[in-house]
Amino acid sequence: MADLIHALSPRAKGAFIKINCAALPRELIESELFGSVKGAYTGAQADREGLFRQAERGTLLLDELSEMPIDTQSKLLRILQEKECRPVGGRSSYKVDCRILASTNRVPVAAIKDGKMREDLYYRISTISIALPPLRERREDIVPLASSFLKRFASQAGRSIAGFSPAAAESLRKHDWPGNVRQLQNEVQRAVLMCEGQTVDVHDLTLGAPAPGEEYSDFTLLEGMERNAIVQLLKETGGNKLETAKRLGIGRQTLYNKIKAYGIEA
Repeated sequence: MADLIHALSPRAKGAFIKINCAALPRELIESELFGSVKGAYTGAQADREGLFRQAERGTLLLDELSEMPIDTQSKLLRILQEKECRPVGGRSSYKVDCRILASTNRVPVAAIKDGKMREDLYYRISTISIALPPLRERREDIVPLASSFLKRFASQAGRSIAGFSPAAAESLRKHDWPGNVRQLQNEVQRAVLMCEGQTVDVHDLTLGAPAPGEEYSDFTLLEGMERNAIVQLLKETGGNKLETAKRLGIGRQTLYNKIKAYGIEA
């Protein structure tokens, strides 16, 4: 949705910068957003350009805004009101000219009540609000979204994957997606890394829901690269596991364990 808003806006030729406010530690988020000057903190060896500066004449997406520290929210509110931003440790400010988009997986009123979001900031940024229903209530969006993620992750992984098989697409469409778009995104990323052919099939998907209280975790790129390397070497050696293990620099039993863990047919 945010990508579409940027692409169709008068600022489409400008940069589209995204930041996940929940992914950065408290001590780093301000220097990431506002920038910092040399010597502002331990390890600041040079001036750092913040995301507000990088998004000049473009769009800045603040994902998971309710996870931003309250004191940082106060500084964000001032920037939105004054259209000026001061780098961490700096003495002068620079003009801010970018469109701000914000998203949260919390109900804003509840986040305010829980002390996770400043009420004045919410009313300042909620000029236009769009409430997206969960994926299970808009199943017609699932496959197009998954296809978009597939194209992106396949490109990042250097894979040539045409799309989903009809059976895989139907499985995606029927799943309830309790983790919503983030779960779908992680599932597609996993499938791209696990897929051995040019089409993602049902057996490349793992559509199980997590146990209560368990978070959805990203399937790491390192694991995917390791699996692909094992598959490729097994093909090159004609399935010779001893030779494959030697080329990988690991023991044969370790290779067997990885083959089992990654579900590789060998």
